[in-house]
Amino acid sequence: MQIVVVVLVVLAGTGLALLDARRDGDDAARQQVIGIATALADSPSTAQAIESGSATRTLQPVTEAVRKATGIAFITIMAPDGIRFTHTDPTQIGGHYLGTLEPALRGQTFTEVYTGTLGPSIRAVAPVRASDGRIVGLVSAGITRQTLAQRWRSQINTIAAVTAAALAISLTGAWAIRRRLLRQTHGLRPDELRVMYDHHDAVLHSVSEGLIVLDGDGVALVNDEARRLLGLPDGPVTRADLPEFLRSHDPGVRDELQVTEERVLVVNRASVADQRGDRGRASASEVVTIRDRTELQGALGELSALKVLTDSLRAQAHEQANKLHTVITMVEMGRPEDAVRFATDELELSQWLVDRLSQSVREPALVALLLGKAAQADERGIMLTVTEDTQLTADIPLTGQEIVTVLGNLIDNALDACDRDEPWVEVTVNQDDQALMIKVADSGPGMDPGTFERALRRGYSTKSDAAGHGLGLALVAQVVNRHGGTVAAELTYGSVVTVTVPTR
Repeated sequence: MQIVVVVLVVLAGTGLALLDARRDGDDAARQQVIGIATALADSPSTAQAIESGSATRTLQPVTEAVRKATGIAFITIMAPDGIRFTHTDPTQIGGHYLGTLEPALRGQTFTEVYTGTLGPSIRAVAPVRASDGRIVGLVSAGITRQTLAQRWRSQINTIAAVTAAALAISLTGAWAIRRRLLRQTHGLRPDELRVMYDHHDAVLHSVSEGLIVLDGDGVALVNDEARRLLGLPDGPVTRADLPEFLRSHDPGVRDELQVTEERVLVVNRASVADQRGDRGRASASEVVTIRDRTELQGALGELSALKVLTDSLRAQAHEQANKLHTVITMVEMGRPEDAVRFATDELELSQWLVDRLSQSVREPALVALLLGKAAQADERGIMLTVTEDTQLTADIPLTGQEIVTVLGNLIDNALDACDRDEPWVEVTVNQDDQALMIKVADSGPGMDPGTFERALRRGYSTKSDAAGHGLGLALVAQVVNRHGGTVAAELTYGSVVTVTVPTR
């Protein structure tokens, strides 16, 4: 089909070129005969010869010489009434000129196409004026259509050669373009490409994962789910619109957890091989897939809370079993008074912590969390202290789930990071009219400011098997940022992380 179109275009161009050559030939002929007729008419010798009565004898040799030199068909000089003084055919001298004379008799030089004694011709007629301005004669110069046709046919070979060259170049170009297109489309035909595009478009807009394609020029493609997950605007997207973790060139990322203000995302990045098979080049494209893990993370948070409770119950059961064995042993040893005293002291100590937290903290979820973490820390040999400054009403800016997320992750991080030789964790939660303040300190080395900032954005773990860990601080930052609060770290009497959330 492309070849047929190319041939038709070239042939149409050839036809237009031939028509244009013929039109240009006619225009050139008109200009030539006007110039010859005007030059002879304006010559003083022409008017003098006519007025002297020797026009034929004087002017016939001149007109024939000019005609032969210029290659036109005829030059006729005549009286105002049309009687010829000169002619290419001497037998026509004295006869009447065949053609229009009226415009020339009015002093105008004009051209026309007329059939005279030599056949159809393009001719020009110019007036001959005496010194006093009177019109004493007329000059007509013409070129026959046959002569113009011969001139035009002489150009056909050139036009045909140009046409053949253009056709060869066009066909070669069409063939080369077709080969290149087939190579770039892997041999797919247009109908196959159309079907592939329809399928691609359908998958792109219906897939439940976010998809972004990055190339050297910026963002090449963004599907609907990616716009939703990242909060991107409609219309074209630039790299500046993307979150910071997508702006850098970092191929090879697999199942990386990223936390935004509203979501927890799983990100994968891979380089796409170019036609030479090169990977990892700066100019190569990257495909980024994004999965939403927010709901799953919420479920995991609830599961974590249940795990804290079960761990607490398990730890307390283990501890109570040890105490029960101690009491039984004392009874068997015949020391029932010591057994009663030991059991009573332990019961008072446990009940004191429960009563103290219940009185100072009005949020049941937080009480359960602190009791569970205290039992968990005790089982691990870590001293967890809830300071005397802890005081919290039920009217706080965070929900129960949010405060469990914030404080639970901070305590978990502290338990994991505290010094093994002197393990301790200190927790303070209080509230005033301005803000809710949560402070967790531990005996660990803490993090430098740069590492802490990265941890707030992407997650950080001190565990060697960091897969699945490291989201704690990022989840804390997500909740705190949602409420307009701040997260700060400092190294004073230990590693201290302070969360401040404004009271609404």
